Amino acid sequence: MDIKEFNAGSLKSGFKYSYFLPEKINHNFSWDTPKVGQLLETASLKLGELNSFANFVPDIDMFIKMHVVKEAVVSSKIEGTQTNIEDALFEVSDLNPEKRDDWQEVNNYIEAINSAIDELKSLPLSNRLIKNTHRILLSNGRGKHKNPGEFRTSQNWIGGVSLVDATFIPPKHEEIAELLSDLEQFLHNDNIPHLIKIAIAHYQFETIHPFLDGNGRIGRLLITLYLVSNNIMDKPLLYLSDFFERNRLLYYDHLTAVRSRNDLQGWIMFFLTGVIETAGNSIQTLNKIIDLKSSIEKVAIIEMGKRSKNAILLLNALFKEPVISVKKAQTMLSLSTKASNDLIKIFVEKNILVEVTGFQRNRIFIFADYLNLFKGEG
Repeated sequence: MDIKEFNAGSLKSGFKYSYFLPEKINHNFSWDTPKVGQLLETASLKLGELNSFANFVPDIDMFIKMHVVKEAVVSSKIEGTQTNIEDALFEVSDLNPEKRDDWQEVNNYIEAINSAIDELKSLPLSNRLIKNTHRILLSNGRGKHKNPGEFRTSQNWIGGVSLVDATFIPPKHEEIAELLSDLEQFLHNDNIPHLIKIAIAHYQFETIHPFLDGNGRIGRLLITLYLVSNNIMDKPLLYLSDFFERNRLLYYDHLTAVRSRNDLQGWIMFFLTGVIETAGNSIQTLNKIIDLKSSIEKVAIIEMGKRSKNAILLLNALFKEPVISVKKAQTMLSLSTKASNDLIKIFVEKNILVEVTGFQRNRIFIFADYLNLFKGEG
C-alpha cells in the first residue's frame, strides 16, 4: 500500500458522541516520494552513527541513566508534570511535599523504562510487555486508580472536560483487542523499513489510546523499545520526547492530520526529522560528556595528589548519580564521614560540585556542568 493511499479510519457513532475508529495498519507500505526516501536514509545513517559512537565510548552504561532520567522528565512534562532533572534525582524525602507527586510519576517512568529494557531480553515486544510496563508506570502516584497494566474497559477522550467537548475521542473499548492484535503483528512485519514501521506504530498506538492514563508516555517509550528490540540500537540512547516537546503543536497537528486528512506521509516525514535531529543531539551530548570527564581528570583531579584515587571513584559515581550528599558518597565509596566530607569539599572548591540547599547540615550537591548538558545549557 502506498502511504499516500492510506485511509486512517472513520468516525463512528457512540452514545451522544462520535469516536474515531482507526483502520488496521498491518500492510506492506511503500512510497514514491523522494523526500521520504532521503529522510529515511539520513535517519538510518544517523542512528548507525549514534550506535557506533555509543559502542566506542568507554563505560557508556555510566551515562545511560541520565538519558533515561531526561526522557522520564520530558515525557512526563508533556503530560503536565513539573519535575525538573535535579528534582528527579533527589531523594523524595529531600523534596518539599508539593513536589513529591510529580517526583513519583517521573521515577515510576524511570523504573518502567529500565524494567522494559530488561524484559526485552526474555520477551518480544508485545502487548504483554506493554501492559507490564504500564503497570509499573502507574503503580503508585496519581495514576494508581487508572487500572495499571490493563487495557481500558470504558471510553476515554483527549482534551476538554468530557466527551461533549473533547478534542479527540479514541475507539470504544470493544474495538481495542482487535486493533492491538493488528498493531502487534505490524511490529513484527519484516517487509517494512524499521523507522517507517515504528513511525506508523507510534501514530496508531496514540490513536487507539488503549489505557485510561499513561498512553502518551507508553507510546513514546514504544519507539525506544522497538529500536532496542530490533538491535537497531545496542543501548537505549534515543528518545524522541524532547523533540516532540519542543515541537509540541506540530506533533499534535501531524497526528491529527493523519486522522482528518489521511496525511500519513506528513507524519512519517516529521517523525524521521525528529530521529535525525535527536540522534545528532545525542552524539553531541556524548562528545561533550567525554570532553567534560577528560578535562576534570586531566586538570582538577591530577592536582588532588594522594586523594586522586578516591577522586576518580567519586567522579565516576557522579556520572551515574549527579546529585549527591556526604552520606551517599560515604556509602558509595566506602569512606569515613570525614574523608567523604573532605573530598566533596575539594570538589566544590574545584567547581565540580555546587551546593544547592544553603544548609549547614544535610547538604546536597549537584554536578552542575554534567546536568546542564541534558538541559541544553552545556
